[in-house]
Amino acid sequence: MSCEKRIERAVAGSVTLPLDRCSRYVVFGDCHRGTGNMSDNFLRNKHLFAAALEQYAANGFFYLELGDGEELWENRSKDRIKECHSDVYDVFCCLKERGRYCRIYGNHDMELKGNLPEGIILKNREGGRDLCIIHGHQADFFNSTCWRLSRFLVRYLWKPLELFGVNDPTSAARNYRKVHKYEKRMVDVAKKKDVYLLAGHSHRPHLMDGELYVNAGSCVHPQGITAIEIEHMRMSLVKWVMGNKKDGTLYVEKQVLQGEVGIV
Repeated sequence: MSCEKRIERAVAGSVTLPLDRCSRYVVFGDCHRGTGNMSDNFLRNKHLFAAALEQYAANGFFYLELGDGEELWENRSKDRIKECHSDVYDVFCCLKERGRYCRIYGNHDMELKGNLPEGIILKNREGGRDLCIIHGHQADFFNSTCWRLSRFLVRYLWKPLELFGVNDPTSAARNYRKVHKYEKRMVDVAKKKDVYLLAGHSHRPHLMDGELYVNAGSCVHPQGITAIEIEHMRMSLVKWVMGNKKDGTLYVEKQVLQGEVGIV
């Protein structure tokens, strides 16, 4: 099956949510929540994510997660992950009760396929393009069609080597050549289908005025976490980082990397 066909199938398996000037969405992806051990890449940014999540919940945002929420290639038990990061899942539970929570699966949490949709469509009620949200592994043959082999290699080869600083060369997030190929495929499909295509997978955030391909980045960057905010029919790429006051006090702040890109 071609990359385009896999993306079409993902979009066909989407849930639909409304998009208009009253909508307030925040899109996070690639959290890779683990079990709190040395290989848990989410752990170093957990405080940033928790602070951002609390603010979005308090300000009436609808939380969308576009896949790889749990790191189930390196870990076998989702229950242990939820126990380790119970404070985060408590907020998720509150958002779900208020009807402001939706998530899809990615390649690293493919085991949740039977319980989660493959995509989300934000249906544009203002007459413009719809916004299609997928994880993005559909544009990566090795991590979609061959995901079981990829999981085996990560679980038994790259996870132990990662502790010694060896990166997984099959990962789109750590192989720049694969990243460029991935982004070109996503750009081409977005143009052909004439829709906004918002994804993750590559961990490389992207938002530019006039372009249909958008990427939320990830929550495992060394110096912060990124997300896409959708408000008043505009998208913004934001980054949450740790700030330092003159008196040495640390605080969490939001930086706008690219703002006010209209959805047309």
